[in-house]
Amino acid sequence: MNHQPFEEWLLLDKNLTPAETRELDLHLRTCTHCTALSATGLALRSAPVVAPAAGFTLRFQQRLAAQKIAERRRKLWGMIVLLLSGVGLLGWLTAPYLFAFFSAPVEWVTAAIGYFLFVVTSLQALTEVMAVLLRMVTEFIPPYIWMVLVSALAGLGLLWTISIWQFSRTPQGVSA
Repeated sequence: MNHQPFEEWLLLDKNLTPAETRELDLHLRTCTHCTALSATGLALRSAPVVAPAAGFTLRFQQRLAAQKIAERRRKLWGMIVLLLSGVGLLGWLTAPYLFAFFSAPVEWVTAAIGYFLFVVTSLQALTEVMAVLLRMVTEFIPPYIWMVLVSALAGLGLLWTISIWQFSRTPQGVSA
């Protein structure tokens, strides 16, 4: 059963036309859900509105200010705990390296130079592999596919340039 218009009519408390009123009355005779909703709405509307006790707004504002202070204090302590645990974890992870560095700097320097040479030679090998792969791909793919790929990339580059231009433009008109 579709309760949508009837629930809206009951909850929004809007003035109904005579046809809508008849339709709502017929629906309320058969639907226990909407009847309960109508009874609840009537009970809520007939309940007396009680004025707040004297000083309610002042007490509410004080309680809200105290809650904000407590929340700031919790956030501050949370940040301190997070910072100290991060520094502790970083110290725990770097302690062996720092100890080795300060106890025998010659070993550390030779290890750093060896690592640097490893990175440089790895990058050289990677560039050579990429050059070989690029030569293989250029010979493998037909020229018309290259034309499509280059035009697609040029189109994306143009689209990107225009979008950046749109976002970086300064607005014209009256300044505040």
